Amino acid sequence: MGTVGWIDLTVADATAVRDFYSQVTGWAPSPVPMGGYDDYSMVAPGTGEPAAGICHARGSNADLPPQWLIYITVPNVDASASRCVELGGKVLAGPRGMGSYGRYCVIQDPAGAVAALFTPAATS
Repeated sequence: MGTVGWIDLTVADATAVRDFYSQVTGWAPSPVPMGGYDDYSMVAPGTGEPAAGICHARGSNADLPPQWLIYITVPNVDASASRCVELGGKVLAGPRGMGSYGRYCVIQDPAGAVAALFTPAATS
């Protein structure tokens, strides 16, 4: 917990930006079906491991700013979101579920920087 567990980018045209980063960094896109369109998990060259996500600004992502967004893992996203507000920050989106992966929210700290908080789903 407390580590950066993921990073993604949400933009109006994820397909064009996917192609840009693929050519600039060598990342290979892997489609992530979103119900009518695909977002992309970008796989690092030579590793087979996802390095980042590139997402369309649609659905629950429609209001996210077009910037790289880090996801910081926390034990309880709801408690962390409440603490954020208590300490002068803002909750910009969520907390809400992320399918079977867990829960997340997007926050803005008192200085204006934006990050996401993420609690993975319990595994058995």
